[in-house]
Amino acid sequence: MEYKDYYKVLGVTKDATAAEIKKSYRKLALKYHPDKNPGNKQAEERFKELSEANEVLSDPGKRKKYDALGADWKNYETSGTGQQGPDFSQWARQWGGASDQGGFHQEDQFGNTGFSDFFEQIFGGSFGQRSSQGSRQSPRKGQDYEATLEIPLKDAYQGNDTMINVNGEKIKFKIPRGIADDQILRVKGKGAHGSKGGESGNLLLKIRVLGDQKYERKNNDLYTDLEIPLYTAVLGGTMEVESLKGSYSINIPAETQNGKVLRMKGLGMPLYNQKNKNGDLYLKINIEIPQQLTDEEITLFKRLSTLRPGH
Repeated sequence: MEYKDYYKVLGVTKDATAAEIKKSYRKLALKYHPDKNPGNKQAEERFKELSEANEVLSDPGKRKKYDALGADWKNYETSGTGQQGPDFSQWARQWGGASDQGGFHQEDQFGNTGFSDFFEQIFGGSFGQRSSQGSRQSPRKGQDYEATLEIPLKDAYQGNDTMINVNGEKIKFKIPRGIADDQILRVKGKGAHGSKGGESGNLLLKIRVLGDQKYERKNNDLYTDLEIPLYTAVLGGTMEVESLKGSYSINIPAETQNGKVLRMKGLGMPLYNQKNKNGDLYLKINIEIPQQLTDEEITLFKRLSTLRPGH
């Protein structure tokens, strides 16, 4: 019987944390899940192998027992019983594992005992007093699916009804107003189907809010540049400003300096799950220097320059 390196199966090191093990398992399980690979026996076997490795390494008690075996398994291999390979049952009984009387055998969604002979011999009797019959009738929740959805900033501002395709099923859901970059939405019951009557898993959507050419987002505030003519900056006036909420007029004070920042209150991003509350919109003033001056304009600028020597 072959020794199984569960750390290698999940692609993690032996000192991996529980979070690292969980992350690696969920990523690989999603890739090889039978719902995503219909009719692919290799993917099905790989998924079973991943489930078995996760069953052991995600359980502190089983992991401790497995790590203890890992240090000595070569000894058991060399003392095996002929062509049948190493006899792990002696070791398992020593640690309270499988016995000749049998034990709890967990079934997977394929209708078989989902674990290898190696697992069954080491851990088969370590599940307490539950019977195999009871296990086979126990419902199991389906796996969660994970996906990433990219949306423009405008959709994050307005909120939007979105349709996505998951394994051939069209799923409609609403993106809430003010959603943040990398925020995760849960769509209940849209993961893998459960087995033995268990509920379906969930769809976990990580939202990526794309950068915008005009606006920079900082938390709930928006920042943009506002180009104004030189004469408006000097004399003052009004300017039309486009925001994600619509067009607004803004007063430009006389003698406004280049780089000055003006604030438009309440025209930033909506606050997530807070009705009628928004951040602010900040406008950085960029003064446009007139080009292709006429002879008369050049004369006037020269005359102005004589009125303020050194400027």
